[in-house]
Amino acid sequence: MSTQAATEERTVVIGLEVHVQLETDTKIFCGCSTEPEEDEEPNTRTCPTCLGLPGALPVLNEAAVEAAVKVGKAIDADIPETTTFHRKNYYYPDLPKNFQLTQYDAPICQSGELEVRVDSEPRTIGITRAHLEEDPGSLQHAGGSIESATHTLVNYNRAGTPLMEIVTEPDFRSPAETRAFLAKLEEVLEYLGVFDPTRDGSLRVDANVSLVPEDRVADDGTITDEALADVNRAEVKNISSHKGAEQALAYEVTRQENVLRRGREIEQETRHWDEARGVTVSMRSKEAEKDYRYFREADLPALEVSDWKESIPIPELPDARRERFRDEYGLDRESASKLTSTKAVADFFEDVAESFDPELAATWVADNLLGELNYREMAITDVEDRLDEFKRLIELVDAEELTVKNAEEVVLREMLDAGEDPETVIEREGLGVADSGEVEAAVDAAIDDNPDAVSDYHDGDEGAINFLVGQVMQETGGSADPGEVNGLLRERLEG
Repeated sequence: MSTQAATEERTVVIGLEVHVQLETDTKIFCGCSTEPEEDEEPNTRTCPTCLGLPGALPVLNEAAVEAAVKVGKAIDADIPETTTFHRKNYYYPDLPKNFQLTQYDAPICQSGELEVRVDSEPRTIGITRAHLEEDPGSLQHAGGSIESATHTLVNYNRAGTPLMEIVTEPDFRSPAETRAFLAKLEEVLEYLGVFDPTRDGSLRVDANVSLVPEDRVADDGTITDEALADVNRAEVKNISSHKGAEQALAYEVTRQENVLRRGREIEQETRHWDEARGVTVSMRSKEAEKDYRYFREADLPALEVSDWKESIPIPELPDARRERFRDEYGLDRESASKLTSTKAVADFFEDVAESFDPELAATWVADNLLGELNYREMAITDVEDRLDEFKRLIELVDAEELTVKNAEEVVLREMLDAGEDPETVIEREGLGVADSGEVEAAVDAAIDDNPDAVSDYHDGDEGAINFLVGQVMQETGGSADPGEVNGLLRERLEG
């Protein structure tokens, strides 16, 4: 490679293949459960079909097809008249049949798109296809690393789990963009009810990374198929999170830049993301499409779903709900975004907003409750059965029977930590609102006991008033309203 080729500017080009586990009760081609049992033994949640034993025949899971149609509608994809299944032939230890049942030239969803925001700027990512397939089993490398393992164990309990593979156009120009896309995709899938992000292995990502000379990139950022074909790319496997995608691809981009800088060529290969070490390692030369010898699956008839599409509803999606929250409840962009981060959060907020002013409801759910849950690594689903208790807490604050400070810093935290209702916490901690006589007495005492602070206030030190407010709040056990205390102090000091 010439010195000029080694030093020329290049553009990062990334395309993703996202494997999403669909939420169904049973596997895609058999009746085995998709729900792992507690302390499940390896290779026990299996049957002749998902183990590929001779004579076993597949039967397509209707729920998986319905989930795929929902995804297609959400990404505005074309759903063809007829879709078919193929055998993708390759040998790997986690594939018991030595082929994978998948879709080839007639996927269930084609030519979709998804809009994401990157640095507050909207970007539309093209989705080439989304198709159904079965999951292989799982490999467990003894020693933790694929490179250093002394041996590898195979568990077929996952084999046959329904997957949807979502293949994007090579529209990403940075690792950060892929992270934003994966977060948005996961949000949409969760709203559709076809995906559970808490499941182990529920979302896995393969990424194709290449560096294209800048002079082959059009002014509008597009890159021709010919330009992409002229550069080698690396496929990075074993990515399992948004953060992991950004880290893995940042490493891979840097690795390729260093290879080119040294005057060498990029190998067309498949690489493994070793998350523990934070590096990609070479696995094998990258297969071409012809290497898989696709052919039609004779045991599954063609599937006709285009007419069925209209009878399958999808819920209000996150972007639409976000805009409705801004219009209907008068929320700012940040609050609306927080309150629609998951469908469960949005539903929880709307339940609260039915009983209280939307601004008050938004403050309590978006700031107070979600903040405390995040600190405890909990989700709204962990407390959604206690909606009435949280409404009661807000009601006590709204009726001025409990100060905001005590509600936020004592009652809410005890409700989450001890699982108690607000009344129990209030009674135990003695947190009723102080009456006016008690507050006035505490104000007078603070002034009498702190002459230096009073003198500082009269000399123009506004910080002194905050000190005095703190003394009153301490005296009343936080049961006084800080705003009222501030007003009383100023009244006394300036009278």
